[in-house]
Amino acid sequence: MSKSPSQSVSIDLAERSYDIHIGSGLLQQESFFEGLPRATSVLIVSNETVAPLYCAQLQALLGKKFAKVLTLALPDGEAHKNWQTLNLIFDALLQHGCDRKTLLVALGGGVVGDMTGFAAASFMRGVPFVQIPTTLLSQVDSSVGGKTGINHPLGKNMIGAFHQPLRVICDLDTLKTLPQRELSAGLAEVIKYGPIADLQFMDWLEQNMDHLLARDVEALAHAVRRSCEIKAWVVAQDEREGGLRAILNFGHTFGHAIEAGMGYGNWLHGEAVGCGMVMAAQLSQRLGLVDAAFVARLQALTLRAGLPVVGPILNGTDNAGRYLELMRLDKKSDAGEIKFVLIDGPSKARVQGAPDALVREVIDACCQA
Repeated sequence: MSKSPSQSVSIDLAERSYDIHIGSGLLQQESFFEGLPRATSVLIVSNETVAPLYCAQLQALLGKKFAKVLTLALPDGEAHKNWQTLNLIFDALLQHGCDRKTLLVALGGGVVGDMTGFAAASFMRGVPFVQIPTTLLSQVDSSVGGKTGINHPLGKNMIGAFHQPLRVICDLDTLKTLPQRELSAGLAEVIKYGPIADLQFMDWLEQNMDHLLARDVEALAHAVRRSCEIKAWVVAQDEREGGLRAILNFGHTFGHAIEAGMGYGNWLHGEAVGCGMVMAAQLSQRLGLVDAAFVARLQALTLRAGLPVVGPILNGTDNAGRYLELMRLDKKSDAGEIKFVLIDGPSKARVQGAPDALVREVIDACCQA
């Protein structure tokens, strides 16, 4: 993986605006940590997988600017995105006498970022934090936009808060150590931007999927930057998901049901979203919003990324019924009606309900081996 010149994408949120920095070797450059608020202490929150790789390096760099730089390694994985693990962050903050002038730094994937952000939103009723995402999925999606939270056994990300970071630092070098399965999972959140917002980007992904899978740094830099540009544009218009921002959940209604139904961590989030996108596209076709050729195109691209396109069986007696039960707990549901992000023609999305009978047809068709 060669070096790539750094690039920036800005999120325009008035006084909460911030930049997303993208490039190689950013964790070795002090300039990307200039301008942070004065803090009596800094807590770097990572996990047991990422901390041994990058924590000491980051602690040494931040130690040049802050008198007290602490570290915490959480257990790794979606299964640990819960109250018990969140409390480990609060325990560390309180045990070390941290106060309102504390800065939190999230060093890891989406789970670390979501929990650190939620802790920052809650501790002392709100302290600043910085996102340093180390997975492709977190660089293109979860680190951007201020959504933070934890899972509940009955639903994913059901407990949380909106809390924007001060900045996001995407060092592409951290993708060198990412397992191939995690890379593919991240590509699901890259692919979603094509069908909902940018058909040319979908064309580019089809032409460059092999380069992305091979971790070509220029291809990755473009994918991360374009994904962040699209998300920044959406978030700037609808920070708290009152309308437009919901389109970013394409594939997530089905995907979250898969994650909750199988038990968090059995499928990676991106794997569930990849399969969920195919299911949502199939539902879009059955509603007459998009043709079969586009659905086949999306399915082929999802497969090339190394993602599943056949849904798991969650209940051997009434599989579709189990999916529907779980999807009614989705945050987009309204008075018990499930809302889906559907493709309303290429590069355009809408959020609407669908008859249960039609949803059942899609689930039955997509969950056959």
